[in-house]
Amino acid sequence: MSPTHHRYATIDGRRLFYREAGPSDAPTIVLLHGFPTSSYMFRQLIPALSDRFHVIAPDMLGFGLSDAPTVDEFDYTFDALASLTAGLLRSIGVDRYAIYVQDYGAPIGWRLALADPSAITAVISQNGNAYDAGFVDDFWKAVWAYRDRPSPETEGPLRGFLSLESTRWQYVTGVADETLVDPESWHHDYALLSRPGNDEIQLALFRDYATNPPLYPKVHAYFRDSAVPLLAVWGRGDEIFGPAGATAFADDLPDAEIHLLDGGHFLLESALDDVARLLVDFLGRRLAR
Repeated sequence: MSPTHHRYATIDGRRLFYREAGPSDAPTIVLLHGFPTSSYMFRQLIPALSDRFHVIAPDMLGFGLSDAPTVDEFDYTFDALASLTAGLLRSIGVDRYAIYVQDYGAPIGWRLALADPSAITAVISQNGNAYDAGFVDDFWKAVWAYRDRPSPETEGPLRGFLSLESTRWQYVTGVADETLVDPESWHHDYALLSRPGNDEIQLALFRDYATNPPLYPKVHAYFRDSAVPLLAVWGRGDEIFGPAGATAFADDLPDAEIHLLDGGHFLLESALDDVARLLVDFLGRRLAR
């Protein structure tokens, strides 16, 4: 088993944390986490990949062990997070890579692909949306209301997403056996969400999420034009991004490999072995072409 290295790099004056494992001359896969977690979500997947792949898993600015400047010091947008991620990859000499995207990692990954389509060797989406299909209304109606009418009234439900109970909900919803999910995961995320000023960082990104769906037509065109190999591996019990978000990939990529697994939004917590098996098989076949 290849050891995992825990590293920092300074990009545009911001210190970013990332995990790195595997041979540097092997095909690279970049793991892009979502809200409200960090590269911590990949702590068990990385060893399953690193014997045959070069794995990079960054913490986005404001998340995990990366810097978390206040909203007065940094303009938190998905454009900015993608730009920092691209800078990190350049700084460590990674110019060709597969992306594994989950939740917020998806709009960051789509921006990387649109900026440099030739860099992307494959896409793995684990509950990471690229279509209007898949948004579960009961969750997203609060985000859209805040987008349309920012006010203390519409902000309240989003602050509710930052609670311990809501963080736990993201982990256990859709999982048939909740005892498979390590409680340390949601307590770890909640502790970082609770840092002074992090609530304002998360609210800024909730507001900026409105910039993501308008990108989807360009993302779909990228899929069609590139025919990039794509694996969608999805927790069918996810009540944030539903299974329709997975099956929609076939609209633009008829050869997409789509698997709906028992589990929820953070599928790796309860179905790690199944995801790792599908991922290794997919990359072994598709990157060898």
